[in-house]
Amino acid sequence: MSTFETSPRETNAEAGPAKSAETARSGQGKPSPGEGQGGTGEIPSFTITLKVRRYDPELDSEPHWESYELTMHGTDRVLDALHKVKWEQDGRLSFRRSCAHGVCGSDAMRINGRNRLACKTLLKDLDIKKPILVEPIKGLPVEKDLIVDMEPFFAAYREVMPFLITKGAEPTRERIQSQADRERFDDTTKCILCAACTSSCPVFWNDGQYFGPAAIVNAHRFIFDSRDQASDLRLEILNDKEGVWRCRTTFNCSEACPRGIQVTRAIAEVKQALISRKL
Repeated sequence: MSTFETSPRETNAEAGPAKSAETARSGQGKPSPGEGQGGTGEIPSFTITLKVRRYDPELDSEPHWESYELTMHGTDRVLDALHKVKWEQDGRLSFRRSCAHGVCGSDAMRINGRNRLACKTLLKDLDIKKPILVEPIKGLPVEKDLIVDMEPFFAAYREVMPFLITKGAEPTRERIQSQADRERFDDTTKCILCAACTSSCPVFWNDGQYFGPAAIVNAHRFIFDSRDQASDLRLEILNDKEGVWRCRTTFNCSEACPRGIQVTRAIAEVKQALISRKL
């Protein structure tokens, strides 16, 4: 795969934004009976231990774990806990985040051993009796703490030409498409490029040249678009030894996708398109 320069689209949490809403809330320790119910209107609070895998290339030779005791609330997510650590305990903690609403995909990380978006993972949905483990996604070089180098991921994404390609003169009106044609690739339009699927793939962990699920999903989006005229070219790219045939159908990618995309099914459909084309 070829490599190109890319500009970062995520915001690093190096410069803290305005003080979070939870610092304005009160309450310590375990929730008392009736708290957050009925008349008080208070949000239950609880204490958690957040264990973060830390790595600063300027200070550390190897990654290590650091623990933080935090008082959080029932509406808080893992991203809120990371903010609380950074703003109140350790300003050197580094991670990516932007919209905080599960749309930008910047804050994908491993939480208790599973790839998730920190902004969508409610603390109360985890086992708060045990330490909550947070570490960077796997398969990509760690730059600092929870920040990984996304360039190999985006290089594969660019390789599949994730844009509409047509031939002939530019049309004088929009390209019409039936509802059925649109539905054919609707699922794979939902990708937010968080890399949760790709970095959950065992093949990608062991072979950094594999295109990975996200690149194949974004190729699928145009291969099955009735308006596009470069499907054969994309299929030829994915027929490479590092393309769709490297998939081992473990379903890790589908389970990791925060948007619910049926990633494994999309990869299978690209495989089938390649076989049908050859026949």
